[in-house]
Amino acid sequence: MILGPVSLVDCLVFCIFLAPQLLLQAGVFLTLSTALQALPFLLLRLPIEFTRERYFTPPAQQPIFVKESTIFEDVVIRCVRYAFAKIPASVGRVFFSRQVSLPFIRWRLLRHGYLRFPVSWRSHRFGEGNASSEGVWIMHQPELPPDIVVYYAHGGGFAMGSSFFYLEFLVVWHHLLLEAGYKNPAIFALEYTLVPDDIYPRQLHETLLGYKHVLDVVHDPAKVCVAGDSAGGTLILSMLLELGAQAQARSREQPASQSGPRASLSGLDVPMLCTPRMAVLISPWVTLMTNLHARSMVDYLDRESLWRYAHEYAGEYMLHNHPASPGCCLDDGLWKAASPQKGYYVTYGSDEVFGPDVENFINRQSRLGIKTAGLRVKGGIHAWPVACLFLSSSIQDRLSGLKPIVKEIRRRFDDKSAEGRV
Repeated sequence: MILGPVSLVDCLVFCIFLAPQLLLQAGVFLTLSTALQALPFLLLRLPIEFTRERYFTPPAQQPIFVKESTIFEDVVIRCVRYAFAKIPASVGRVFFSRQVSLPFIRWRLLRHGYLRFPVSWRSHRFGEGNASSEGVWIMHQPELPPDIVVYYAHGGGFAMGSSFFYLEFLVVWHHLLLEAGYKNPAIFALEYTLVPDDIYPRQLHETLLGYKHVLDVVHDPAKVCVAGDSAGGTLILSMLLELGAQAQARSREQPASQSGPRASLSGLDVPMLCTPRMAVLISPWVTLMTNLHARSMVDYLDRESLWRYAHEYAGEYMLHNHPASPGCCLDDGLWKAASPQKGYYVTYGSDEVFGPDVENFINRQSRLGIKTAGLRVKGGIHAWPVACLFLSSSIQDRLSGLKPIVKEIRRRFDDKSAEGRV
């Protein structure tokens, strides 16, 4: 199922679904004060800056994104940039919530002639008691075992986002997996706890339990591709470091509780698991706080806001330590043990804040002999494979991020060599 691009009517309907939820979840006072503070930007700054930078700036001085984007893409990204820097997370999280996202995708389906979802999906709770969490399964034939599972962790700065907001993106991913020749592909999207409802290591623990749940279904890590964008990429890398620590502990015949990263999960029931087939990372937040984070003129993220979100997630101590901040891990042996069987595939934009840090990660993994391919989108901004599906107009542009990912998954899953080495 691939629906048409988001229209202005869709935007209006989204706002209709959003308004009552803002009042219910964020409260009347915070909603109104946030809206009033945004008025100068919407009425003055946005049209002035848009007009000046798009029509009165010489093309040679324009960023690639501004030159190549449509008016709709440019305006939306400018609005998101303002929202990320200025709107409180308690308000921003409502935009991505289940209560808004689910009726919106149902509207999108109805507008395209679908009375029901053309693919099977269901929410599923796993674990017990305080260790329980939730996720969304997307399956082709639920009654049959899947031949591949993509285990996905969404982005949102650890404080926003939901698997329901990503549902259309994941359904398209599922559609492309079918086109690639898989008979019964499945996707499991984790619905982890957001900050400030709880902080690290709760999210990492849930990511591990979600991966265990996937393995309980598919019974073979060689059939699993773990994936995530932005903060979801952080969680996937943190999880892999924990799996690497487990592997090192087994090889040394020592209790796993004595291995490095596991110390931060002390007191939690952490499953012993094997690494997956491969990992797909979309604009991953590799290091929570680093000067490698660039200052971008066009990205909708800014590093000061990112560092604030990072601090709220990991706290003062874990902010600069792994596995909370994977990029802080300097143990080459641990990275080798953490490597998926067929390595990493990483996609990112040349003009995004995380760009230099992502390139550093790719280069480091490659130097270690771990099969790591990077797709650098010229002029691209943060998590563009996700954003372009909603913002771009042509089907070619909308699938430009996902198609290379699916192609690489197919290639590496077909690769019968023993290890993911360069």
